[in-house]
Amino acid sequence: TKAVSSAVKSALVIGDMPFGSYNVSVEKAIENANRMMKEAHADCIKLEGGRSMAPLVGAIVKAGIPVQGHIGLTPQTASSLGGFKVQGKSFETAKALIEDAKALEDAGCFSIVLEAIPSPIAKIITEKISIPTIGIGAGIDCDGQVLVIHDLIGLFERFTPKFVKQYAKISDDILSAVSRYKSDVEGMKFPEEKHSFSMNPKELEKLKSKKKIRAANKKTFA
Repeated sequence: TKAVSSAVKSALVIGDMPFGSYNVSVEKAIENANRMMKEAHADCIKLEGGRSMAPLVGAIVKAGIPVQGHIGLTPQTASSLGGFKVQGKSFETAKALIEDAKALEDAGCFSIVLEAIPSPIAKIITEKISIPTIGIGAGIDCDGQVLVIHDLIGLFERFTPKFVKQYAKISDDILSAVSRYKSDVEGMKFPEEKHSFSMNPKELEKLKSKKKIRAANKKTFA
C-alpha cells in the first residue's frame, strides 16, 4: 500500500486490512487502521465481513477513518465458506447478503465490494443501498467494477476465475522470453558486445603487461 501511495497522483488508495489485524478487538482494529493510514498513507481501509462487522466498522468510522466493506466471497475466510465458491445462491444466503450490505451502510461504510455473488442479487443490493457497490464477479449492475491485475493481464496460465476476462496473455510472453534467454545463453549468443562494458585499451594493455611480468617472474623462481 505504501509503495502504491508513493506513486499515485489522483486515484483513491484503499488499504486492504490483513487477516488478523482487525478481528482481535475493536481497540486493536482501530490501532491497525490508524497505522494503515499513517504509515502506508492509505486514503481509507477495507475489511471483510457482513453484519457481524458492523459494530467494528462503526467504531473505525467514528475514529475518523473511512471504511469500505466487502461481502459475498471473502477471500480471507474462504475456508469457512466452503472454499472459493459463489455465495448467495439460495433464498436464505441471498437474503443474508442483502441484510449484510444494509448493515454495513448503516454502520458508515462509504462503499461495498460485492464478490462472487449472483448478478440479480448484486442488482438488488445496488438498488437497496445508497452507497456505491464495486463488483468482482457480481454482474453488470454494480456501480463499479474491479479485477485482480494478475488475472486481467493473464499472468497465470492455468488459473482463470469464471468472472475474469483476460485482456492479454502475459504468461505466454513470459514463457517465450525465458525460453529464448535460455537458448541464447546456451548458444553463446548472449551477452553480445552491446550488452557488455568496455575498458580503455591502454589501461587494459597495462594490466596485460603486468600479468605477463608476473608470469615470467614465477617461471624464473621456479
